[in-house]
Amino acid sequence: MPDTSIWAFAKSNDFSIVTADADFYELATTLGPPPKVIWLRGCDYPTAVAEDLIRSQAIRIAQFLDEPEQAVLILQPK
Repeated sequence: MPDTSIWAFAKSNDFSIVTADADFYELATTLGPPPKVIWLRGCDYPTAVAEDLIRSQAIRIAQFLDEPEQAVLILQPK
């Protein structure tokens, strides 16, 4: 499915997008929210590492989702 279709679906259903794909970062910075994008930058790590990253950043993610003007949150493991 094209990125623009995923973007439109997320927007019309009030979803956010969690992705390792830089294309969604570009859409978010060009079009702005909604939807919001959580970009797992440089995600060439196992799913378990991505899960731990998302869980460890839960408060930061919740704050980001509550900020109407912010389009992208970039996460990457330390």
